[in-house]
Amino acid sequence: MAKIDANAKVGLNWSPWRAFPDPRHLDYLTAPIGYGCYELRRSDTGEKVLYGRSKNVAARMTSLLPAPLGAGRRNNADKRQYVLNHAARIEHRTLACSSLDETLKVESELAKRGPYLFPS
Repeated sequence: MAKIDANAKVGLNWSPWRAFPDPRHLDYLTAPIGYGCYELRRSDTGEKVLYGRSKNVAARMTSLLPAPLGAGRRNNADKRQYVLNHAARIEHRTLACSSLDETLKVESELAKRGPYLFPS
């Protein structure tokens, strides 16, 4: 049985915290292909690293790593390099949402729970 996250909003079905996949080790990413939100934290310190939303969470999360390991066109080299440098100590969770409106509401709640090392 999954551990209940006391900070999770009632009614939202967040995934369990998972190790962030390191493509250098051929790891797999488990994330929604569709609307949703994600959150990253340090597993060793509990520090909140970043959060975000997307209409395709899996694709968006691949842009959290620098090229050539990551995809997308994010213009935030410091954030991408941080995630790569600390990949062994970063974990993530995701939440599938039914609409853009729902993702915006969840993202707003995440922002209130900060601070994050990298505000989205």
